[in-house]
Amino acid sequence: MTGTETIVHLLRHGEVYNPDGVLYGRRSGFHLSDRGQAMAERVAESVGDRNIVHLVSSPLERAQETAAPLAKVRGLEVQIDERVIESDNDFVGQTFGRGVLDVLRPSNLRRLYNPWKPSWGEPYKEMVARMMAAVHDARKAAEGNEAVVVSHQLPIWITRLAAEHRSFLHDPRKRHCTLCSLTSLHFEDDRLVKVSYSEPAADLIPVKDKNAPFSAGGAEQEERP
Repeated sequence: MTGTETIVHLLRHGEVYNPDGVLYGRRSGFHLSDRGQAMAERVAESVGDRNIVHLVSSPLERAQETAAPLAKVRGLEVQIDERVIESDNDFVGQTFGRGVLDVLRPSNLRRLYNPWKPSWGEPYKEMVARMMAAVHDARKAAEGNEAVVVSHQLPIWITRLAAEHRSFLHDPRKRHCTLCSLTSLHFEDDRLVKVSYSEPAADLIPVKDKNAPFSAGGAEQEERP
């Protein structure tokens, strides 16, 4: 007998206006660009007719601004959840115009001794614990329907790796979590049975951003954990 089916979509925020290329992390004051606003609107158009009954956002402006169009379409109030905030790390405030080469600059090397934890920021296990706690609360709130949780690339990607029982060690350029992508967790009752991924705003994402170290892209796919 099939249990109650519930889907919790982890939605990454849209493009941020960040002309200096700063790794902003949890800093406030970073808002969606015009393209980012268009991405958020595209998501609302793409999934707004689904039975989404619960909407959660990270407290950061870029996440709340991404949630706003969907909230309007669905007639929902956005619930702010600190547990789905961006990860914290020692590189915040730096610029990464050359990608991985900038991460490996001499001043950063002392922080890179343990990629499994990681040694330069919030431990992956702690990230998964807070994200999954929020996911299960969203699942309960939307039982039998769908929920959307607007979060950030690394917390979403690490949650997916955990859901699929994969190693946390990864190449940042190969994260399947583009701007305004949906990483969807499918539950039967409280049991996670499938992970799917889609990019409703794919045509709005510049090619250079799809291949950037902190914004890697990927094709639509489904995998069973």
